[in-house]
Amino acid sequence: MSKRVLVTGSSRGIGRAIALKLASDGWSVAIHGTQIGKALQETRDLLGTACSGVYAGDLTHTGSVDGIVDRAVDSGTLQALVNNAGVYHPLNFLESSDSEFETNYRRTLAINFETPVRLTRRVAQYFVGQGGGKILNVASRVGFRGEAGASIYSASKAALINLTRALAVELAPKNIGLFGIAPGWVDTAMVREGMDDRLPSILEGIPLGRMASPEDCANIASFLLSDEAAYLSGQVIDINGASYFH
Repeated sequence: MSKRVLVTGSSRGIGRAIALKLASDGWSVAIHGTQIGKALQETRDLLGTACSGVYAGDLTHTGSVDGIVDRAVDSGTLQALVNNAGVYHPLNFLESSDSEFETNYRRTLAINFETPVRLTRRVAQYFVGQGGGKILNVASRVGFRGEAGASIYSASKAALINLTRALAVELAPKNIGLFGIAPGWVDTAMVREGMDDRLPSILEGIPLGRMASPEDCANIASFLLSDEAAYLSGQVIDINGASYFH
């Protein structure tokens, strides 16, 4: 029987690439999106028989967590969770209006940190009953470094990174492994939108000369969730083309 994984934010980009890569590795993949729209249905179609469930839930509302996990578990055993869903909204910390700041602050923390915390806790409780499991968090390079216009986003990803490390220590005796990936610039539709004027300067800062592809991220996720990484836990792997070290 193939192992089963739930990947949040599977409609496009890194989430879709991780879902497809894990399916090619032999995983049975449950996918999630804010709503079951065209993009999520495309992911389901690409997965074919490897898709073991399609779940919708607005992760801005942390109360939706239990429903997503319960529905996924009701459909079959679960051996791994990928907390991929995330948002990035640029923010001028001082010059944004109070309304803009509050909206950005609440939405960014809810989706990028608060909901992953609750999903991790809910799934880890389930993993204890079956003897273990793995949780992969998709963080960001800016979780390790400052970046103008991304203060709240950076803070949310830094929190996710340190949650990963702390829980790796706490949950290791229960055979629950936690991991993270920290991509830099990734060539997705979301990143490309409105970036034509900045692309040359971005590439100048990447020694490998290109942005990462979603598949680059998926390949590392695949390794961390594989049996080959059985003795690892707490690692957060940079994927940034040698553009930043810490």
